[in-house]
Amino acid sequence: MTVFKKLVWACAAVSLSACGGLESSSPEESLGAREDALTTSSFGGCSFTISSAVIPGELPPRYAITLTRAASGTCPHAAGSVELGRSYNTPHIAVLGTGVGLATAFSTKHSPSGSANTQCRVNHIDPATLAKVRDDTIVVNFGAGNVPVCNLDKTDAGATLVVYGTKTGPLPGETGSGSNYVATYYNYFTSTTPPVYYAY
Repeated sequence: MTVFKKLVWACAAVSLSACGGLESSSPEESLGAREDALTTSSFGGCSFTISSAVIPGELPPRYAITLTRAASGTCPHAAGSVELGRSYNTPHIAVLGTGVGLATAFSTKHSPSGSANTQCRVNHIDPATLAKVRDDTIVVNFGAGNVPVCNLDKTDAGATLVVYGTKTGPLPGETGSGSNYVATYYNYFTSTTPPVYYAY
């Protein structure tokens, strides 16, 4: 059973409102297909792609996470790109355009130390300037664990951002327990309301 199927059915069992009511075409949709779709998205007539690559010449190896906006006849802005962050392990990356705004998410390890944790960074991106409008971090309590996977989804016609993935410790104030999480950011693009965490 894929992680996404588990997520959908677990949320259905406890009520979708607890998980943010994910807007997905079908619980049968494969996780692989979703992950491919999560690296490219559109907003305001523009196409945005998130990618990662090893930084040349750095030891130990470190990855740069980049968001790229493509030029097109429907996009009012020129082609452009911005570095969102860096990571000492292979980052899990995602981008999502909703009816309200553009969001990115990526996992990051800030130090090459074996004891350093992995966190998830969630950003609201200005589609014109590519600047970060909002910058949030999903991190295990006291940093005593990792959040290596962060995918993106939406609900409430795109006003609410849903981040989901895996973790190795409890998140602040989470409901439930387990190694999978759903972080629901209500009115993400128009407020600074912190997320509600559900674990299973």
